[in-house]
Order: sequence, then C-alpha cells, then structure tokens
Amino acid sequence: MLVHTANRDNDAAARAASSPLVHDFGLLIKAATRLEQRIDTALRQECEISHTMFEVLIRLCRQQGEEVSQRRLADDLTLTSSGITRLIDRMEGAELVRRVPAPGDRRSVLVESTDRGRTVFLRAAAVHAQVVERYFVAPVAPDDYERLTSSLLEIQKALSDA
Repeated sequence: MLVHTANRDNDAAARAASSPLVHDFGLLIKAATRLEQRIDTALRQECEISHTMFEVLIRLCRQQGEEVSQRRLADDLTLTSSGITRLIDRMEGAELVRRVPAPGDRRSVLVESTDRGRTVFLRAAAVHAQVVERYFVAPVAPDDYERLTSSLLEIQKALSDA
C-alpha cells in the first residue's frame, strides 16, 4: 500500500511539475533572468557599473536635481535597508551619487546623482538600450511586442492591486 501511495504521489508531482502554468511562468523567469544578466554584463564591461546601479541612476536622473530617499530606492529596487546602504556606499565611492540630508528630517538621507553619475548614466542608457533592443524587442514581431508590453502592464497592475 505504501509503494502504491508513493507511486501515485510521484505521478501527481510529475504532472504538477510539467503543467503548462509551471512551464509558461518558467519561460518568463528564464527570459527575464537571462536578459538581466546580459544587461548587467554589458553595463559592467562598458560602463563599470552594475545593472542595479543603473536602476538607481534611472531614478535619480528622471528630473534634474531630483533627490530620492534611500528608503524609496530600497522599496523600488526591492532591496533591504542594509542592501541599499551598501549599494549607495559603493556608488558614492565611485562618485556616481552623493548623500544629502533631508530638509526637515534629520533621520532621513536623500541621494542625488553627481555630474559624473549623470555622464555614466547617459553611456549606460545607450548600452542598456542596445541590449534591450537586441534581446527583448527584435525577437518579437511588432504586433506581438505591443501585446507583450500591454500584457506585462496588466500583470503589473494586478500585482500592485493585490
């Protein structure tokens, strides 16, 4: 009886592992992970920054003179408080960003891009665009690309509402 139950559980586990939902979600995760790896490699080789550093610079370069709290950066990038602190330490050491006190709140620290940070960001944005174009945009037919990005937006909205 025990062997029969084990075989039944093995069969059920195999079916669950081979389900279309598991397969399809796996494709999304693999594609996103590999794309992120390609971007990170290109940014490290050509700009000497990581993809995560690039993501910080995006948030700091959206508006001239924009300062963003470390807490908001951590939330946006899904990093821990200590993780964002270490990242900003490295970026500050590379003269890409600087910390400034938050007006009216001595406990908060804001982060802003330096001139060097903006220069590096502009080069990195071009590298990022090349990789994204090659591996995310080009392989997909234009009509399918529009549906893909629209679908990703709907998924993002569903996750934001949850």
